[in-house]
Amino acid sequence: MATTSFSSSSSSNKSISHRTFTGFGSLIKLLPTGTVFVFQFLNPVVTNSGHCTTLNKYLTSFLIGFCGLACGLSCFTDSYRGSDGMPHYGVTTMKGLWPSTAAGSVELSKYKLRIGDFVHCFFTMVVFAVVSLLDSNTVECLFPSFESTEKVLLMVLPPVIGTICSTVFMVFPNYRHGIGYPHATSDSSDDYVRL
Repeated sequence: MATTSFSSSSSSNKSISHRTFTGFGSLIKLLPTGTVFVFQFLNPVVTNSGHCTTLNKYLTSFLIGFCGLACGLSCFTDSYRGSDGMPHYGVTTMKGLWPSTAAGSVELSKYKLRIGDFVHCFFTMVVFAVVSLLDSNTVECLFPSFESTEKVLLMVLPPVIGTICSTVFMVFPNYRHGIGYPHATSDSSDDYVRL
């Protein structure tokens, strides 16, 4: 009888952790890959694997702020295929994409800044905040007394934020292929209506 309850408890823990990591993986898809890689690579170094001094806390806060800002700014970039067939990147403005050095026959005015870009910027930064602030090294460094409730937040927060962000991203779909995001392999991505 005791082994039955132990095995059901063990399978329940595996199920919870599987759902948590699945939700966490879905959230990461909404972020620019380079920024997440930089954070994941540097976070154990600047947090001293969770054993922080005051300097480590400042460095960790700076890393989170810098990477969060990079996630937000990447929402205001886009790319196009120039007349040379290569992808070119630029910053979205009210008039179109800038700089437009190799535009050729590409109409850059269709890459104008839209309201959806600001919505994506905000929610991308929220997703990055969840991913970065629930990292075990970050929690141990910045919030050492927080570890007891980390498991509850780790299980609840990613699916809740993922659901909210997914709903918002359905209302404001993002068709940009900016810096840090994969570029479309075909020109079919130009056949859409931008918000």
